Amino acid sequence: MWTELSAEATAAAREREPAAVAGEIGGIPGRQPMPAEVASVEPGSIAEELGFQPGDRLVSINGVRPRDLIDVQFLCGDEDLALEVLDPDGTRHLVELEKDADEGLGLGFTEALFDGLRQCNNHCPFCFIDQQPPGRRDSLYLKDDDYRLSFLYGSYLTLTNLTAADWQRIEQQRLSPLYVSVHATDPELRSRLLINPRAALLPQQLSWFAERQLQIHAQVVVCPGLNDGDALERTLRDLAGFAAGDWPAVLSAAVVPVGLTRFRPAGDSLVPVDRACARAVIERLEPLQREFAGRLGSRFAWLSDEWYLIAGLPLPPRATYEDLPQQENGVGSIRAFLEQLDAATTALPAAVTPARHYSWVVGKLVAEALQPVVKRLNAVAGLTLTLHGLPSPYWGQDQVVTGLLTGSDLLDGVADRPLGQALLLPRVMLRQGEPVFLDDMTLDELSARLPVPVHLLEGADDLVSVCLGNPVGAA
Repeated sequence: MWTELSAEATAAAREREPAAVAGEIGGIPGRQPMPAEVASVEPGSIAEELGFQPGDRLVSINGVRPRDLIDVQFLCGDEDLALEVLDPDGTRHLVELEKDADEGLGLGFTEALFDGLRQCNNHCPFCFIDQQPPGRRDSLYLKDDDYRLSFLYGSYLTLTNLTAADWQRIEQQRLSPLYVSVHATDPELRSRLLINPRAALLPQQLSWFAERQLQIHAQVVVCPGLNDGDALERTLRDLAGFAAGDWPAVLSAAVVPVGLTRFRPAGDSLVPVDRACARAVIERLEPLQREFAGRLGSRFAWLSDEWYLIAGLPLPPRATYEDLPQQENGVGSIRAFLEQLDAATTALPAAVTPARHYSWVVGKLVAEALQPVVKRLNAVAGLTLTLHGLPSPYWGQDQVVTGLLTGSDLLDGVADRPLGQALLLPRVMLRQGEPVFLDDMTLDELSARLPVPVHLLEGADDLVSVCLGNPVGAA
C-alpha cells in the first residue's frame, strides 16, 4: 500500500540509516546517494501492481538508501519491504509489501549508480579517453574506473582507487567476477604504465582475491616496446599462477593491441601495432596457450581478433576460444559471429523476390574476414549485399574495428557509392542505449544526410532476416 510519510517519520527513517550506507562507501566517498529514478516498470511485476510509474524516485529500502543497483538487489532480497518513494511532484510515500525472497520488484532505473561515478586516478599515456578531440559531449571524457560497473557490466578497472571500505564491500557482497586491466604484473613496470605508484600493489591484490575465493578476468593492453616481449610473457605466467585449482582467482586473460588516434598527446613515445609486431606477439602467445591448456585445462590467455587481422593471418578455429570468456573484449567475436551465421543460413532459399540490394558497413580491419558471409548470401538469386569496409579519418586510422566508426566516417566512406535500398549498420557503432556515434552525431542526423534508410543490425540473425525479406525502414 502507498502511505504518505509525515516529516517526523521521514526524519526517523533517516536516523536509522547506517553512516556508511548513507554515503561513506560506494562512488565518490562522502557523497549522499541520490534517490533512484524509475525509468521503466516491468509489466505484470510487483512494481506495476503497486502503482509505480516512470519518474518515481526510490529513496530507501527498509530505511537504507541504496547506493547503486547492487544495493537494490541485496536489499530487495528480504521478504518484508518498506520502500520510501517520491512522486514526480515531490510527495513522499511509504510502500509496504511482502514477497518471496527471490522475487524482484520489476523496476528499471535511469542510472546504475546513485552516488556518483568513481573515476580513474591513473594517467596512462595510452588511455583512449585522452585521445579524443575537445568539445564533445561530457560523457565521452569520463574515465570510468568503478568496481560496481565492472561487476554489473564487465567494464575494466585498475583497482588503484579502491578504499578500504570498497575492498570490504567487495568481500561482503561477493562482487565477483570483476574485470581488471592489468597491463603488467611487474610492480615497477605497471606503475610506469599507469603513472601511479598504487599500481604496484597488484600482486598483493591478486593474492587478496585468491584468499577470499573471489575471481577476476584480466586484460593486458600491449604497447610495443613497453610491455610486450618478455614482459608480456611474465605477465601472463604470473596471472596463470592464480588460475589453477577448483576456484581460480584469475579466470582468463585477454591481450589486446593499444589503440592510438591522431588526437593523442604529442611526445607520448607510443607506437602503433604493425604487422611485424602482431606476428611477434602471436608467436609468443600461442606456445603459452598450448602450455596452459596442458597445465590448467584451458588456454587461459587469448589474443583479440585484431592481432590476427593486423598480422594478415587466419583467425584461429572457433573451438580454440572455448566458452568465449572474453568475447566482449573482441576475443573470438568474429568467429562467434561466423558461427551464428552458419546457424542462421542452414536453409537459405534459392531465390528471393522481389530482387533487393542492401549495403552493409563495417570497419576496414574486419571486412576481409566477413567476405565469406557476403559470398554466401549473394548466392541467393535476387539478393545483392555489398560490404563496405571503411577506414576512420576521424580517428586517423586506416585499419579500424567496426565499433570505432563514427558518423562522419560513415558519411565520408559511403559518399558517391551505390547503397541499394538500405544501409545496414551494426548497432555496436552506437553508444549503448543511445542513438549517438562517438563523434556526437546522432542516428537521426546521419539518416537525414543519407539517400537511403538505415537499418540497425543486432547480430547474424538480424542480418540474414533483413536480407531475406523482413521490411527495412528507417532506424
